[in-house]
Amino acid sequence: MKFGVIGYGYWGPNIVRNLMSLEGSEVVAIAEISHSAQMRAHKAYPGVRITGDTSEVLTSTEIDAIAIVSPVWTHYELTKTALENGKHVFVEKPFTSTSAQGEELVNLAVQKNLKIMVDHTFLFTGAVRKIKQMLDEGALGNLYYYDSTRVNLGLFQHDVNVLWDLAPHDLSIMDYLIKGGPEAVVATGQGHLNGHEDVAYMTLYYPDKVIAHINVNWLSPVKVRMTLIGGEKKMLVWNDLEADEKLKIYDKGVNISSREGVYELLVSYRSGDMWSPQLEQLEALKVELGYFVDCVSSGQEPFNGGCAGLRVVKMLEAASESLSKRGALIRL
Repeated sequence: MKFGVIGYGYWGPNIVRNLMSLEGSEVVAIAEISHSAQMRAHKAYPGVRITGDTSEVLTSTEIDAIAIVSPVWTHYELTKTALENGKHVFVEKPFTSTSAQGEELVNLAVQKNLKIMVDHTFLFTGAVRKIKQMLDEGALGNLYYYDSTRVNLGLFQHDVNVLWDLAPHDLSIMDYLIKGGPEAVVATGQGHLNGHEDVAYMTLYYPDKVIAHINVNWLSPVKVRMTLIGGEKKMLVWNDLEADEKLKIYDKGVNISSREGVYELLVSYRSGDMWSPQLEQLEALKVELGYFVDCVSSGQEPFNGGCAGLRVVKMLEAASESLSKRGALIRL
């Protein structure tokens, strides 16, 4: 499968490297407006056509699929043009700037019988795949909460706030793990430096009393990538910065029983073993791109396709509305 890649900035080199290493895929052209990035791409891949003209890549008849690795405000136009020219599309998160744009692109892809995949890389990590397996098997019991902290100093974005930059990681994971979408969203935050919120908190209310909370921050003195998931039977901690034991499962919980009489609730605490399961050590992006190539070849609809990307954009839109109303509850 012959790929064109649009964007060779921060994430683009990782996309190109993995596509080049995959059996059955090849990058034949890279479009990049930055001269220094063009030079880097040319030095790394002298046999690949490097251009500053995106339309040259989007309309090329030798290209089967386009990887769009550019700012979110460019995603709609680039994806639409790629689809209109008969190309499958792998697009960086978040999918689009608005849900209306996302809906249009999803419908266009269906009409053209083409695949869209949104780059929700974390879904292909060993940790998330193991958590999904445990939830599907019922090992955690009924889900109570998902609580994530994703903070560091920078990288400041100039076109989106911290929610649109960092929250898609957790929103895509929650969309993948939690059955049934959220019913309502609350978001609060504050901007200090460039007119966009650089610190934000987002709470999502799901059916069956499941609650999710995301803390995202560009102004943290330390980098933290930690998620707690609480279930009726077991609880887990996922620390993505841990080298070895990224995932720890705790056999801990609370049991409540009642005797006769309203006031006599009995609370007992269960404290069992902790263990750290072995996780797949493959590079998530390579697994994801391999899955994209397989989906295009087989005609299978990817689980992180345009519809999944659209659901994340709708949550972000609701969060933006809540932010503008100082934490008002927005129903989905």
